[in-house]
Amino acid sequence: MVWPYLLAVGVAGGLGALGWRLWRTDRLLRSRDRTWRRQEAVKAGHRTLADVDKMSGTEFEELVAELCRRDGCSEVRRVGGAGDQGADVVGRLPDGRAMVVQCKRYAPKSSIASRELRDLLGSKVHFGADVAVFVTTTRLSRPAEDFARTNGIVAIHRDLLGLWNNGALLAAVASVNGAGQGDRNHQRRWKKTYGA
Repeated sequence: MVWPYLLAVGVAGGLGALGWRLWRTDRLLRSRDRTWRRQEAVKAGHRTLADVDKMSGTEFEELVAELCRRDGCSEVRRVGGAGDQGADVVGRLPDGRAMVVQCKRYAPKSSIASRELRDLLGSKVHFGADVAVFVTTTRLSRPAEDFARTNGIVAIHRDLLGLWNNGALLAAVASVNGAGQGDRNHQRRWKKTYGA
């Protein structure tokens, strides 16, 4: 009389163990797939902003140079370092205009002052560039945003950098030119997130 019950319990236990094993294997395979996709995205140039925050200044300049090349810019080279005259990357836009890029990798809780952009205007003159581009991992102060717009500097702040890094073209990001830092609610969330 007991054997049918024991057999049923054994079969149910076996099916449960098999189900658990299949579920665990599925979880492991999905985890490995996510890891592989993340690594491939990094190889393809799609890094998260958290990854960008961990970069050194030189690595950030190389990332910006890679993004420029990806978007069809030519003669792109990193010139940052001692005696760089305020330029980190120089090159030519797809339409042939000369560009000079200054990269500032700061903590997200910082903000860019307008003096940082004034230095870029001097670099633009020094290198004889047609377009000045300022790329940062943080946000612009209101005076800096106004200065960029008034002086024709293409300003790419953290939010726009995220879009550019994820596939938006430089031309599309440049058309926004420093705007898009959000309203007061966005700034409140920014401060809460980054402790600014």
